[in-house]
Amino acid sequence: MALPKSIRIVAGVTLCILFYMLAQIYKAPTELTVPTSTPSQKITGKWDHDPQLDPSGEPPEPLRRVEGNNYDPDNPNSARINASLLALVRNEELEDMLKSMEDLERTWNHKFNYPWTFFNDVDFTEEFKTKTRAATKAEVRYEKVPKEHWDIPSWINMDLFQESVSLLTEEKVQYMDKISYHQMCRWNSGLFSEHPALANTQYYWRVEPKVHFFCDIDYDVFRWMQDHNKTYGFNINIYDSAESVATLWPETQKFLADHPEYVHPNNAREWLEDDKRRPEHNAKAHGYSTCHFWSNFEIGDLSFWRSKKYREYFDHLDRAGGFFYERWGDAPVHSVALGLFEDKSKIHWFRDIGYQHIPFFNCPNNPKCSGCVTGRFTDGADWLNQEDCRPLWFKYVGMD
Repeated sequence: MALPKSIRIVAGVTLCILFYMLAQIYKAPTELTVPTSTPSQKITGKWDHDPQLDPSGEPPEPLRRVEGNNYDPDNPNSARINASLLALVRNEELEDMLKSMEDLERTWNHKFNYPWTFFNDVDFTEEFKTKTRAATKAEVRYEKVPKEHWDIPSWINMDLFQESVSLLTEEKVQYMDKISYHQMCRWNSGLFSEHPALANTQYYWRVEPKVHFFCDIDYDVFRWMQDHNKTYGFNINIYDSAESVATLWPETQKFLADHPEYVHPNNAREWLEDDKRRPEHNAKAHGYSTCHFWSNFEIGDLSFWRSKKYREYFDHLDRAGGFFYERWGDAPVHSVALGLFEDKSKIHWFRDIGYQHIPFFNCPNNPKCSGCVTGRFTDGADWLNQEDCRPLWFKYVGMD
């Protein structure tokens, strides 16, 4: 029995609307779900794929892998380039350092055998040397931080420092009362790259005690950086305590006023200045979003930290005193410099390297990973999910 004409018309119109909607969906940009445990954090953009659904997450070719004995530790003609794993570590952190070494050796370095270089402001104990040498087949080097690189600079007013400690401790700025923490941040910000032991080293991978690596990485990360002309690789990208860097951006602005030519035309300044997602951070930090690469994981080219523009920038900050009067960390200092002075296309998110430094994770959806929950960003309190700054990086810079 034929349907009434009116019903046929309604059905036809409905089908037309349905086909139109489907066409619009396929034409619309893909929605990127940021790989965190917070499902509401989404950014719309033209992305090739969702990083959580990517089966590998590996960066583009070429990927240099083990072939025969090309990465054997005793091969004089090894495929290794001029690079090292770096750790600033105390003797009493030996067991935690061994855990980090065990993870990174198991997931990556037992294949490539890049040297480890350990730094300390005091001499390493024989126990530290014996146990760390036993944890790797690669060469191990032990270096002491020069006294002039570690001591509090002569221009720091210690009375003002103590007043600052009292004030910022009341504002709950973590580690503000620990002089060694300030010294460490200053050294990692601008002095580690000047150590004589690294004079002939170009690339480094920073490793800290008590971190974890979850994914099998079967390509030479350092050679990938070189082949693709990358300056810096990060893993986790978060907000900082605004109180700890309240004058970092104003001091940076002073420096830029004298050196506008140092700002790269393809910079990531919008990421540094965003005032929409966390406006309270931007306000307290006087124009700085406080987004930064969490530098307990960083893979970088030392040439950038040795460049004229960065040396002058670090010296300006050092003289301003914020490493002591506030608690400027190497992470925001490195990040601000990279975001302003480097081509943002030379900064790479290593999403395929599963990593944890308490309380944050980078955990890819990758069959090569085990021991972490895919997409988890933190195992801490729920509010810590809001500390993820990768959404802003994807918004303003993208994802290579």
